[in-house]
Amino acid sequence: MLMKRIFPVIKNILLLSIIFAALFTSCTRQNYRDLTIVDGVLTVGVEIGYPPMEYYDTDGVTLLGFDIELTKALADILGLSVNFIDTTWDGILPGLDTNRYDIAVNVTILPERQERYNFTKPYIDSSIVIVSTVNSSINIEKAEDITGYRIAFQGDTTAQYFTERLREQGIRFSSFSYDKIINCFNDLTIGRIDFVVTDNIAASFYTEKENSNFIVRWQGEPDEFIAFCLKKGNEPLTIALNNALGKLFNNGTIQEISKRILGSGISPAILELY
Repeated sequence: MLMKRIFPVIKNILLLSIIFAALFTSCTRQNYRDLTIVDGVLTVGVEIGYPPMEYYDTDGVTLLGFDIELTKALADILGLSVNFIDTTWDGILPGLDTNRYDIAVNVTILPERQERYNFTKPYIDSSIVIVSTVNSSINIEKAEDITGYRIAFQGDTTAQYFTERLREQGIRFSSFSYDKIINCFNDLTIGRIDFVVTDNIAASFYTEKENSNFIVRWQGEPDEFIAFCLKKGNEPLTIALNNALGKLFNNGTIQEISKRILGSGISPAILELY
């Protein structure tokens, strides 16, 4: 059963969803305009530069990616327009605290984050991977084999937390933190680092291109659950988003977006939540 094998934090989200749904059923409205900071607008905090989830097209203006299309679909169900605010990843959660936007996208659910923020149900899951160049002579069979090598990751992400856990186990390596995932892969290309640690979704953008210079050397279990993050206590909008997510899963919209952009369907672990 799913509840026996996914994060305990997912159980908490499901339980809270039921409780809050009951509390707010009497005041449920078809018009969600007044649930947002700007009337009629869903303001969204996003770190543009994490393909294939969110990134700019070649014109440098048009937004593309799984999260972009999913958020627009959610807003359409709620009768809202969308305003995306590009922000640095290390500032994306503090931006919720200061009311810069209503929601932050592509945030992994972690117990310490749940203490400070609301989360919707997860809409996708991922796993940590370790990537090298195709022509690298370094072979690894497990994560601990990065001992002695130069490791890159995007700062303040679960990839960084993963490497920190390895250090706590006594694994020694050189760490390089970058503000953008693309910078990790740029330096991997020119040999400044040996491996990039990231999630399998981001890695796929680089490894699955035709004649790609990158290859996944190790992949962990799919144990990261990604959701929309909101300011703590914003139950009405959290419920509205959960309901909208349910509709998008039930009518197949999310599955279609995933297959078209990510090249794969939604995992059974996520589908069972809806």
